[in-house]
Amino acid sequence: MTPEAISLIAKLRSEFYSLFAAAMSVPVKITAHSYSRNFPIACWVNSQEQLNYLSLYAHSAPDELFPLRPLLLRVAVNRGAGSVMLIKPGIRFRDMNQEWHFELTATPEEITDFVPWLVSLIETQEQVASAEVKPPPHPLEFVSPVTCSFKDTCNHAWTEKAWDQTDEIMAQLIDLRTNPSTLHRSNEASIVFSL
Repeated sequence: MTPEAISLIAKLRSEFYSLFAAAMSVPVKITAHSYSRNFPIACWVNSQEQLNYLSLYAHSAPDELFPLRPLLLRVAVNRGAGSVMLIKPGIRFRDMNQEWHFELTATPEEITDFVPWLVSLIETQEQVASAEVKPPPHPLEFVSPVTCSFKDTCNHAWTEKAWDQTDEIMAQLIDLRTNPSTLHRSNEASIVFSL
């Protein structure tokens, strides 16, 4: 990952977590860096005394070998249970919420716009009285069966903008694979692919 991408992700993660903690109706703790994880996570306990957690990380990012790869961020709710093994003392819970999870992939420009929407989605899953899922701030594409509902299998969404950026990169890779003569040096760095 480029230093610029690392810096931007750290800034957006901090902003996202602050907005998320302020919007939730229950206390949210932000963990510090640990040896088992290289970035902090946000965690809270729901009304069933289950530990829930949210993390924001790079799904894809530019690097030295592929400087034109788009920076796409993913917010994961209750995904990767092994990553929450060390929770700060003082958080009391009965067990971890393994009943529901959700992932959202978006661009850096879109990610903080989703905080109120994610909070409403979480509150709906936790059946908070009068909770409704708000309309998303940007169009979403769900990676699941067409007949899903939020209570069932709709657990992975991409913004249309993030999906389009991924499609563009895949089209370039397919073009390179079928027509290697299109590979050229970019102004930023030479692009190397192992196809």
